[in-house]
Parts: sequence; structure tokens; C-alpha cells
Amino acid sequence: MKEKKTNLEIMQESGVVGVIRTKSSARLIKVAEAIKKGGVNCIEITMTTPNALSVIEEVSAEVDDVLIGAGTVLDAETARAAILAGAEYLVSPTVDLGMIEMAKRYDKAVAPGAFTPTEIIEAWQAGADIVKVFPASRLGPKFLSDVKAPLPQVSLMPTGGVSKENAADFIRAGADVICVGSALLDKQAIAEENYKVMTQNAKDLVQAVKRGRES
Repeated sequence: MKEKKTNLEIMQESGVVGVIRTKSSARLIKVAEAIKKGGVNCIEITMTTPNALSVIEEVSAEVDDVLIGAGTVLDAETARAAILAGAEYLVSPTVDLGMIEMAKRYDKAVAPGAFTPTEIIEAWQAGADIVKVFPASRLGPKFLSDVKAPLPQVSLMPTGGVSKENAADFIRAGADVICVGSALLDKQAIAEENYKVMTQNAKDLVQAVKRGRES
């Protein structure tokens, strides 16, 4: 168990969080090792995954140097269960005050989801460490830069539709971290256990974040 400050530093170091849905903890462990080779060491296991709590518990116990978080956490009860299972950070598509409070109680990083500037500042004021901007595909990088202009203090994590092609644009627009699903953890590659593809995807995304930060 690491301190929250350390976990946030880990998330921001590569700037990439991988989102995965799989019921096989054994396969997820291999996925985690593959993307770690590519420089991504944060995985979000969504609560919509079958047996999500068991998967979080098993992967957290087996994988070193990879930060395991829980996604689609909609309420305080689920937040507590995920934390006790081993989740080091919590992510949600919405703003639920109970979920945020539970993360704070256990000193875990929390990233509630928001869509409008009002929701973003409400999430931040409620104690969000990062605000998940979702769905980012509907808003685009320009929305982030427009929000950051009056709210430069808010850390943002665009989610939904982020890819190798637009990752640098989101970073340039003001994203601190990007959250990536299929563009990193390709479903076909997972099914075929083609871990080299996932390692390369991770490398490409980390490089895209680096380019965005340098410019």
C-alpha cells in the first residue's frame, strides 16, 4: 500500500491510465505486465467487470509496480468494497459525494467524472484529486483548454475516445492524465493473447503524452 501522494505521482509520471474489463485475473496480470513494459503502470478495473472485487484483490496481490484502481464506482458502498479489495484509487463517470468522502476517509486518490464546467468545479471543491472529463469524445481537446483558462488549478483526465492520434492534443489542451481503453488494451489482442501489441500501444501513448508535454 502506497501513500496517496505517491500514487498520484505514479499516475502522472506516464500520464496514462489503462481501463480494462476482463473476468480473468490471470489474463489481466499478463496484460498488466505487457503495458508496464511499455511504460504504463496504472490499470483501472471497472466495477462492471464480472467478479470485479475478486479480480482487483487477486491482481493487486500478484502484480508489483502496477497501480490498480477501481472504475465505475458509483457510490460509497462500492468505494469501500473496492478499497478493501486493494484498489489504490477510485474513478467514477459521475459526481457522487459519498464516493468522494469514502476515498478521503481511506486516503485514496479519487477521480469523479464530470461533463460541464459546473460539474467539474463541484467535483474539485468536493475533494477530487483529478476530475475525469467524460465522455471526452463528445467534447474534444478544445473544451479542456477552454475549461483550464478560468480553472487552471483543476487537474483533468479526459476519458472516452482518447487514442494515440489525439493523446498529445489532449495533453497540450491541459490534461494532466489521459484515460485510455481500447486504444491501449485492444480487445482482439487480449483475446489472442498478443501482448506485444499492448506493449507497443503503451509505448506509443506514453510517447504521445511526452510530445504533448514538451510542446
